Formats: sequence, structure tokens, C-alpha cells
Amino acid sequence: MAVMSIVKLSELEGAKRIDAEYYKPEYLEIINELKKLHNFRLKEIAYITDGEHGSPIFDESSGILYFSAQHVKEGYIDPTDAKQISKIIDERNKRSRLEVDDVLLSTVGTIGYAGLVTEELLPANIDRHVARIVIRKGLDPAYVTVFLNSRYGKAQTIREATGNVQLNLFIDKIKEIIVPIIPHTEISKLERTALKLIRESKFLYSKAENLLLEELGLKDFTPRYELSYTANLSQTFSVHRIDAEYFQPVYYELINYLKDNFEVRPLKTFILDFQKGIEVGSENYQQEGKLFIRVSNLSIHGFVERDQKYIDDELYQKLRDTYEPKIGDFLLTKDATPGIAYVVKEPVEGIIASGILKLTIDENKIDKEYLALCINSIVGKLQIERDCGGSVIIHWKPEQIKNLQIPVLPYEIQRKIAELVKQSHEARRKAKELLEEAKRKVEEAIENEINNQSAHP
Repeated sequence: MAVMSIVKLSELEGAKRIDAEYYKPEYLEIINELKKLHNFRLKEIAYITDGEHGSPIFDESSGILYFSAQHVKEGYIDPTDAKQISKIIDERNKRSRLEVDDVLLSTVGTIGYAGLVTEELLPANIDRHVARIVIRKGLDPAYVTVFLNSRYGKAQTIREATGNVQLNLFIDKIKEIIVPIIPHTEISKLERTALKLIRESKFLYSKAENLLLEELGLKDFTPRYELSYTANLSQTFSVHRIDAEYFQPVYYELINYLKDNFEVRPLKTFILDFQKGIEVGSENYQQEGKLFIRVSNLSIHGFVERDQKYIDDELYQKLRDTYEPKIGDFLLTKDATPGIAYVVKEPVEGIIASGILKLTIDENKIDKEYLALCINSIVGKLQIERDCGGSVIIHWKPEQIKNLQIPVLPYEIQRKIAELVKQSHEARRKAKELLEEAKRKVEEAIENEINNQSAHP
């Protein structure tokens, strides 16, 4: 059913916008209701800027993390895969150098995600696709973060985004965002408690990985890549590869070390079933509906909203029996970013794309969580790097996947490692629940204020 909104030319608010989306009734209603409440414009209480506009210089020894829009999640900053920039770039961009309690807002891609900067992320800086919001007075940055992620905040950021191919949210529009003044002590506490749980989750996962590497004698192992080395012609024939990177000695040193000291088996030993996802075609993408889970939507901690695509319910129902991940399924990426392993821990209504494998693991032979951690650790990463090296478009072939070498530690050690991973996930799950609760409380509090205003004009 078509939705109509009629706006007079005199009521265009000086916006210089004539696109119909900008005047959707739900947006107009939210803006009008917020204006009735005690409020600040962000520019009245905050310093707002964006990050590096030039070409960054990366330096993986600097320790200075470099965040882009993809690292800003709902409520927090995820440093996974964040690069490090040189001290020169950080010094050149002091205005975007982050501090504790800065609010970051994604301005490209998934518009309007807000996350709060915490101490363990520092030192850090940002690129031009992120806005840095430094709250100077009046409101707790934790509350502002939650508000921006609520439907009242998202309505404003999405409404103000402009662009044809790719949407952008510009700094001057962020400055005009209306933030209502409501009691928010409990809301801020929920946000900060969630951040503590996320830190705990990271600690537990790191503890599990460290335990694995200690048991394997690899705690202090750092790959050393040789500049020159030789390989026999017979070796190239046996693996059908002639690219030099494949024969880097460090790959063979790792495998030989593991085989000399531990029981090592190929991954295929543990696989009972091997199911590849499916491509539905971009013509079937929807603005909303059931999830179409691509490689970019999977992390070692679970499913993530990153440029999320959707399919309609009819197509979902047709494909779900074969391609929907169930609790306990072992997911493994094979394309683009190969080697992300994750054991599904919660129900999901969606279909996996062809870049993801759904494996059934024989739990009588190995613990699934332990296996996933092995693949996600340097043990799996180095082998995958070797298998996929030299390719322009990265594909990890089924035979290579099945021959991935897995060290099999005693079962009691596997269980210890698996338990830490499960505790990590549980802390992250609780954090997400608290972030959702905080958003809900913001929305309820604003609705109550609106209702009070209507009852006592």
C-alpha cells in the first residue's frame, strides 16, 4: 500500500531537499515530537569532526589502531582486522585522535551505527568514514551512544544521508541531530556494563587461544618469512603449484613441527557432511526480510550486520531446509576471507551464501569449539595463507579445506579450551542483550515524555 506525505514548499525547513524519502511521515513525526521535548542539538554540546582525508600510511608496529565505518557496531567499537597507522599520520590528524568516551558514528555504508570508545582501544585514530563526537557538557556520552542507535537517532541519521551509489552522512548534518534530555543514569549504566562484558568476552577468547598455543608450544611463535628459498620440481608437480609463495619454508616448518610433536589429522577425518551455501542472485535482494548470510556477515564470534542483504520469505522457505544454519552447525568460509570458523550457538532465520560451508563434525573424534579455534588461530591461518596465496580473487578449494592439518590435543585439554570459548560467547550474548535493553529504555522514556507533553500541553 502506498504511503503519501504532502509537504508544503514553505515547510521544507530550509533543507534544500525534494526527494520524497526525506519527508516520509515516520521521519517527520519523530522530528516534530523530539522538538517538543527539552533537547540539545549535537553541535551545542559536542565537538564533531571526521578523520583522515588523505592517503594513510600504515605501520603495523606503531600500536595506533585505525578505525573505519566497518569497525563501528551498535554500542561498541570492534577492533577486529583494524590496521595500524604511522605516528606521522596520527600526529597530522590530532583532531581525530581518539580519547576515552568519544562517540564514533559510521557515516558510510551502514549509516548511523554509534559506538563508545573505551581505554583498551587506545591509541587510535579514524578515517573520513567515521565521525568523532566529543561530548563537552550536558549529557553522558554513553547515553548519547544509545540514543543514536535507537529508532529516534537512526531516523535522523538515515534521513540526512545523501548520495546515489553510496550513501554518506556529512558532518554538518550530524551537528543538527536533536538529542532529547531525559533521565538517563540507568541507560548509561546498561551501556557501560555491556562494554565491560564485551571486554570480558575478548579476554576469555584470548585466554582460550593462549591456552591452545601454550599446549602446542607456539605461544611465542612468530612466522619468519624467507626472502629466498628453493623447491624441487617434484614438489611443484605434486601440488600443481608454481607460485613461489606456496613454498615459503615457514609453512612447512610449522606443519613439520606439529607432526613431530603431536597427533595431527586432516580436517576431512572429522567431517561427516560437507554442504556449500547457495547464491540467490542480486536480483533477489530485498530491503528487509530473511537474512542472506554472506562471508562479510560471519565472524569468529558469530553473525554480524555488515552491508546485510535480505531475501523474501517465499525464497527463504524454499531454501531453508538445506541452507539455513542450525544450532551446532560448523560454519567455515571459503571465499574472500577464507578460514573463518564458527559453531552456531543461537537460532537464525537466514540462508548461507556459497562462500560459506556448513559442516557436520564427528564430535566423537574432536570438540567442535576446539576445532574452530584451531582453524581461527595461527595454526589454520598459516596453512590457509599458503593454500590461497598468489590468487587475485581468493578461493579456498574443497580439497585444500579437507586436507587442512589439525593438531589433536588430549580431550581434557580440548574441553578446557572449548569451555573458555563458550564463556566468551555467553558474555558477548549478555552484552548484546543489555545493549538492546538500553535502546528499549531510551525509546520508552522518550515515548513517555511525549505522552506527558500531550497530556499536559
